Amino acid sequence: MKFVPVYDKTFYPMSVKLAEFKKAVSQADNKPLKICVERNDGYNYIYDLQIFTADDKKEENYQIVERIIKSILWVVGGYKIYIAGDDYIFEKIYQDYTDKGGRAFDVDFMQTVYEKPFEVIKSDFASFPESKKCSLKIGGHLDGCRIGFDAGGSDRKVSAVIDGKVVYSEEVVWFPKTNSDYRYHYNGILEAMKTAASKMPRVDAIGVSSAGVYVNNKIMVASLFLKVPKEDYKEHVQPMYMDIAKEIGAPIEVANDGDVTALAGAIDLKDNCVLGIAMGTSEAVGYINKDGLLNGWLSEVAFVPVDFNKNAMVDEWSGDYGCGVKYFSQDGVIKLAENAGFKFPEGSSPAEKLKVIQKLMLENDPMARQIYEDIGVYLGYAIPYYSEFYQIKHLLLLGRVTSGEGGSIIVEKAKEVLRAEFPEFADINITMPDESNKRVGQSIAAASLPEIK
Repeated sequence: MKFVPVYDKTFYPMSVKLAEFKKAVSQADNKPLKICVERNDGYNYIYDLQIFTADDKKEENYQIVERIIKSILWVVGGYKIYIAGDDYIFEKIYQDYTDKGGRAFDVDFMQTVYEKPFEVIKSDFASFPESKKCSLKIGGHLDGCRIGFDAGGSDRKVSAVIDGKVVYSEEVVWFPKTNSDYRYHYNGILEAMKTAASKMPRVDAIGVSSAGVYVNNKIMVASLFLKVPKEDYKEHVQPMYMDIAKEIGAPIEVANDGDVTALAGAIDLKDNCVLGIAMGTSEAVGYINKDGLLNGWLSEVAFVPVDFNKNAMVDEWSGDYGCGVKYFSQDGVIKLAENAGFKFPEGSSPAEKLKVIQKLMLENDPMARQIYEDIGVYLGYAIPYYSEFYQIKHLLLLGRVTSGEGGSIIVEKAKEVLRAEFPEFADINITMPDESNKRVGQSIAAASLPEIK
């Protein structure tokens, strides 16, 4: 490794580990392994890998394959894993993915999203599933009077959009992740939408960009409603956006905020193969494929491992180590600052802690600058790993972590890493919209989601 984060010396990128593994395998006796992850309607994702044949390499095989399966599960989504080519790997993955296993969180999450029991299935090459891919149209409709709503973990944004032009926009601080009363969320969203509606002669459609997983506009899993009790979730949270749309009296379309980020980028760039990464409360990712469509993937990349180091910071929600949320969000900034020995004011929220570092950045503080350089190193090594799954032509960075000069430092450092370490990815266009476009672009893209019938 030519680059090591100053405040995270033990960082061991997945991209580096995978490249080392593939090279070592190619120089030894090896055999094929096939992995298939299946989701709704039989759609699936297939990954092929050569692994060591030798018995004394079984654990080494498993350790890298376990991370790859975890990655595919959160990039693509699914509730069924097929494995062909190695009994040892199958047995260990089978044990991992039970409600008592090491990946119990993943099992529960996927069962909740797809409303199906989770399975790990042993297969052979002859009867292995065939590839079944999906493409979905998203947004791009700008006619009429539309509301665009963007639900973030620290603030909510709403825009009134008439024929593609924003005529009103507001940003309001709120605390959805710490509120257990679903009415707090309902009333906050409704108030925002009514305010936007009052700025237009009528409302033809509502588009919502929100962190989480959505199926047919239903809120399946979303960290915004983390504290809402389970008994209130199905009745009051799942249909919340649809209930609010009924009250406003307009059709609604809800999409993951990462996908809306990518859509905003594709609209702005007038091109496809766009991976959008929003670094905010968490790491939200979306992707527009080469045909300008969605793959129908989960893209919950916050839970995709980017660090192979087993002693890396553990994410509190998933209980797993080295996941992107601790590298590409306000948590990543806070982690690096604390590693540097910085003490935040007692009782500060994560959003307030981020503002402290951003203020230091404005004052040209060397520690703050180094934090953003370290995140740039993380990103430079993560891009080749993300490229295992996504074909990336443009990488669009958004979110409050990228605000101000810090964002530019992240971009430049990531480019430097790619040029030096991964020249085959150096032509990826890493870009950030300007400050006003970050907000307005997301609002317009959200508003463009529904088609007015």
